[in-house]
Amino acid sequence: MTEFNLIDSTVRALNRALHEPSAEGARVRVLNPSGKHNVAAGAMFSCDVSVGGHVGYYCAGMNKNANITVNGNAGPGLAENMMSGKVRIKGNASQYCAATAHGGLLVVEGNAAARCGISMKGVDIVVRGSIGHMSAFMAQSGRLVVCGDAGESLGDSIYEARLYVRGSVKSLGTDCIEKPLDDEHKKEISYLLKQAAIDDVDVDEFKRYGSARKLYHFKIDNVGAY
Repeated sequence: MTEFNLIDSTVRALNRALHEPSAEGARVRVLNPSGKHNVAAGAMFSCDVSVGGHVGYYCAGMNKNANITVNGNAGPGLAENMMSGKVRIKGNASQYCAATAHGGLLVVEGNAAARCGISMKGVDIVVRGSIGHMSAFMAQSGRLVVCGDAGESLGDSIYEARLYVRGSVKSLGTDCIEKPLDDEHKKEISYLLKQAAIDDVDVDEFKRYGSARKLYHFKIDNVGAY
């Protein structure tokens, strides 16, 4: 076990270590993060990183292969542009978590604020609680599972991402509609909940949302929607 105490060490030293090939297979514990920004950003190799407290902006950004757990809350930009690996937040996540993320799995055990999963490009996101407004804005691909409620304008200008919400949705964004929840989708939800270690939620309670495909297939009859 390698430890980085951010009282007497720096985030730069931590991240530099996670960028080195010697990080492959390592177990890293981060002490006293105290809301610092960019913690465990750009981790390149398969390793386990445990952060013992709250973090600030852009924690686990650009993650590739690492398994990162934050035992606290996370500020804006959590797991932004993540490529692969797994990020778990034991508390709440602030705005635009997993923005533009291409792959991997993000699990938020609490709530996620506004713009969760904007422009997501293949990532899987599971939120135990609720999400804020404008979540999945311009979401291109990937899957978002929300066990709680969703705020205004869910899925605005969405492409082909799949959105599953168990609770209420305050409003849907432009070109986002409710779609049938088939057995295929229930299996998908079950799989993602299992990956997130959530076993007390009934998949039949979810609703599916996705693109009506009226924006990115241009038709003159829809010009008023642009």
